[in-house]
This record gives sequence, structure tokens and C-alpha cells, in this order.
Amino acid sequence: MSEARRTRQAAIEQQAADWVARRDRGLSAAEQDDYLQWLSEDPSRAAMIARHEGTVRLLQQLQHWQPAGSAEPNPDLFAQPRGRLRRWAVVLSVGGAMAAALVVAALLPRTAPRSLAPAAPVSSFLRHNERQVLTDGTMVELRDGSRIEVRFTPQERRVRLTGGEAHFTVSKNPAWPFIVEAGRVAVRAVGTAFAVRLDAAEVDVVVTEGRVRLEQSAGSEAEPVPLATPDIPARHRVVVSLVPAAPAPAVTPVTPDEMRAALAWQSPRFQFFETPLAEAVAEFNRRNDQQIVIGEPSLAAVPIGGTFRVDNVDGFVALLELSLGVRAERRGNGPYVLKRSR
Repeated sequence: MSEARRTRQAAIEQQAADWVARRDRGLSAAEQDDYLQWLSEDPSRAAMIARHEGTVRLLQQLQHWQPAGSAEPNPDLFAQPRGRLRRWAVVLSVGGAMAAALVVAALLPRTAPRSLAPAAPVSSFLRHNERQVLTDGTMVELRDGSRIEVRFTPQERRVRLTGGEAHFTVSKNPAWPFIVEAGRVAVRAVGTAFAVRLDAAEVDVVVTEGRVRLEQSAGSEAEPVPLATPDIPARHRVVVSLVPAAPAPAVTPVTPDEMRAALAWQSPRFQFFETPLAEAVAEFNRRNDQQIVIGEPSLAAVPIGGTFRVDNVDGFVALLELSLGVRAERRGNGPYVLKRSR
């Protein structure tokens, strides 16, 4: 590959990374048009977006890592931060659902959902997903950065997931079908619960209760979704590729551990940015029986950043040991005592 071609490729890769980051904070209507235009200019760009999203999803898994499940995570994921971040800053994961919408429709008339939980005060480190109750009583939980468009008619209840991930607990009404559209896939349910994730490369459907049926999205001109069986029972999932000429998707069972991993994003979490370690430790101590003690005063002001599951004290401490240059001492069931590694 020539130097000029390598330079062009690197520039496009950087553009893909920039689009993923911009989508995480939300795109305006004009930016959505620009994004779709950028994607259409080269078929390989959707694959670049999907690759960057895959990397982000791997990083997001760090907030759920439990040391009891594995002695040591992949060390490459815990390389010491570089660049303008300070030496002791720890960047362990990125909050937010990085997801692309390949089809952006005009804003449809919709019913106004009720939000259950107002945004947390700026002074709080605790973050919850947005939850909405639709006018029919259906509960929707949205992962960070995810968006839905709601349109109810006398004939059907239709929701479009324009990007990200959402879990639906559908109010049962056999005479009023409930349909979730994601890309060229439509998920039809009556009274059930399921999660849908949409990104540039695929649609992932996980059924937690009841049964759903996959259909072609209304108005989609793409090839139909070929399935051996369009019905997906509880504790099963199907991943539908949006890449042309992809193999037919299969419905597969989901183990309890896989189900917990697939829905781990629903857990409350702490979000820190350049937060003194003493403040982060205090947040964990307020909400967990397992306590943490800072054994050396010089560690108290060390800044950390990242997203952490509220109840995962062991994982938080283990990541500090791997990335911050500290050691944690513990006697029996006592508190973790953090000290600098010698």
C-alpha cells in the first residue's frame, strides 16, 4: 500500500471514530444527513463503524468484570493511559451506547411518554438508565444515548429504535399489536419482555419473557430477513446481520450467565471523571457492605475516571490494582486497604 493510500485510509478510520463519538452524544438532523451521506460514499465505511463499535463494547465489559470469575483480565485492555491524561488517571471504560442508525426516518407523530426518573443532579456520580412509561403502560428502559420514536394508531402500537439499545416490557393487549422497528427488522409482541440493540452492522434481539416474532420493517426495500423460524421464545436470541449477502440468522438459546451479561447495562453505575479517589471510594462505601479504606493519604487525591457497576466492589479494587499502581490488602472479611505498590 502506498504512503498516500495509507494516509487516506487513516483519515477515514479517524472519521469513523469521530462519528461513533459524535453519535454517542447525539446527532442533530443535519448531522444525521451528513452521517448517512458519509456512509453511502463507500460501502466499507459501515464495516469501519462496526469495528469501532465492537472495540467500545469490549471496553464497556470492563465495568462488569468480576475478579472471582477470572484471575486476570486481558492485560492489553488495562494499558497505562497516555497522552494528555495525567499519569495516575485511570480510564477503564466508556459509558454510553455507541450505536448507528442506518435508516433515519422523518420524525413521526407520536404519543408523549412519561419519564420515570429525572436526570441525576450534576453533583451525583450515580447514573441510571432513562425509563419511560408509554401511554399504553409499556415500560421502556433506554441505554445511554439510545433513542426511540413512538407512533400509536388505533390499529397498532409502533416504536422505532433509531439507535442504541432498549428493553421493552410490553403491556398485554392482543387486539393492539406492539411492534419495535430496528433497521430492516421489526419485532412483534403482544405481552412480553425483550431487548433490542441496533448498530451499523446488526440487530440483536434477546427475549426475556414470552415470545416475539421477527418481520420485515414497514416500508423497508431491503431483502427480507430469512429465518428458519420467525418466532423467538423466552431465553433465546437472534442476531440479524445488516451486511448484504450475510448468512441467515439463527435463533439460539441463552444461558442464565449470557442473559445477565446481555442485560448488564441495566445495572446502576458510577460515572467518574477526574474524580479524587477518596470521593470515588466514599461513593462505593455508601452503597456496599464491603468497605474500602485508603491506607495512605497521598492516594486520596489521585484522579480516576470511568464507569463502574455500583455493586462490583471487587472488580473496582482489582482494576485499581492493575491500572493505578496500588495494592489492596484484606484480612478475612474486613475492608480493602489501599496502599501504593512498592
